Amino acid sequence: MQASSSLAPVAPIIFLAIAIAAVNWIDLARGQGRQSVAYPLSLLTTLVLTVWFGINASHGETHYAFANLVVVDPMANVLAAFCSLGLLVTLIYTRRYLQDRDMFAGEFYMLALFTLGGQIVMITGNNFLTLYLGLELLSLASYALVALRRESRVTSESAMKYFVLGALASGFLLYGVSMMYGATGSLNLGEVFRVVESGRVNTTMLAFGVVFIVAGLSFKLGAAPFHMWIPDIYQGSPTAVTLLIAGGPKVAAFALMVRVLVDGLLPLATDWQAMLVVLAVISLAIGNLTAIVQTNLKRMLAYSTISHMGFVLLGLLSGVAGGSAAGAAEAYSGAMFYSITYLLTTLGTFGLILLRTGKGFEAETLDDLKGMSRRNPWFAFLMLVMMFSLAGIPPMVGFYAKLAVLEAVVKSGMTWLAVVAVLFSLIGAFYYLRVVKLMYFDAPAGEEPLEATAGLRGVLSINGLAVILLGLFPAALMNLCYQAIRASLGS
Repeated sequence: MQASSSLAPVAPIIFLAIAIAAVNWIDLARGQGRQSVAYPLSLLTTLVLTVWFGINASHGETHYAFANLVVVDPMANVLAAFCSLGLLVTLIYTRRYLQDRDMFAGEFYMLALFTLGGQIVMITGNNFLTLYLGLELLSLASYALVALRRESRVTSESAMKYFVLGALASGFLLYGVSMMYGATGSLNLGEVFRVVESGRVNTTMLAFGVVFIVAGLSFKLGAAPFHMWIPDIYQGSPTAVTLLIAGGPKVAAFALMVRVLVDGLLPLATDWQAMLVVLAVISLAIGNLTAIVQTNLKRMLAYSTISHMGFVLLGLLSGVAGGSAAGAAEAYSGAMFYSITYLLTTLGTFGLILLRTGKGFEAETLDDLKGMSRRNPWFAFLMLVMMFSLAGIPPMVGFYAKLAVLEAVVKSGMTWLAVVAVLFSLIGAFYYLRVVKLMYFDAPAGEEPLEATAGLRGVLSINGLAVILLGLFPAALMNLCYQAIRASLGS
């Protein structure tokens, strides 16, 4: 742990800012009549960032920069690497979709890189204002991406809903931060931690601040009852944008909750954990029960996301038991492992949906997946792998992710909560297995085969095999998460 006067620890963030400016300037300079170079430049940027953050994560060092506004620790490097990888894979999956709909333009890729910038700032923030700026950078770029198809009334309506509800949630969060500042006299997470731990604070103002902060964070995470935006945005957005919103931002939201609740407010764990218990149960209930009745594929996956965020909350609420934080590293690393595996599975699921989507045709209903095994057995198998992983069926990685979280819940003494989570997971398995049934046992609407370029087929195959192999051999990634969380707690 050391304060750094050099820019080396934050060099990847500076590189991303320069890359965004370069993509925008070069694309504008080439004019409208020429093919956009934003796609290859964005691919190169995300590839460099993935490798760069991955190398930094292997060093295991913690650095503070910009007067302690930014912290670059192993957790930040690991999560930033996966967010960069998630955007890299997303850009590959969405290329044909964007080309078919005349969205293959520089503004899409510039905004996509802005969302990545917001995620990385959220992951590395060490001050309430830094975290808020990262959150707003991600949010504003996401609003613009949802509204990118200006001629569509559906996407325009979705963007307006997203903007209004997002602004409301940001207001909750900012109001909570202002109360936290009034109670502690600081916005630096480390200083807030020390002041709260000392007990010399206005407890009433502190309690209200925690409530507003948890409410704002829960909205960004997509937890019920602050979930009302997710189904409409998932359904109304272009599928390429839905994937951008469904993947990396959920990992960044997990990091944001760790920074605020653990790095800053861990002495108040008994207070915010009680709130997370309620949010987790409601998320599991609403997510799984409502997803059963959905016929729209993206809307079903939206409610699925809500239930998975309930599992992430289960990991976060299991860190402190009986006033002891002895199991904190194990519980929080389980939640971190879950968020990463959720990202990988979501990428594969939406990648296959985008593959099924053609020019002038949106694969939006469950019936659009009928008979997929007859049209392309390999892609149907990959979708089966993703559905099994989301349902938590072994040997897919989703099973081990759920097991790691449930183990942490049981060790914290809340066995009843683990039982509730298992019961709702069993209910949720229905709508995932329904997708498998449609692919393998129903007649297809058409007989034309599903085709993909060699590159897209390769990336989808690697994505699917990663979900299987990480389920069979989860120790490496689990240990990486555990060491990253331990380093974060120790700093």
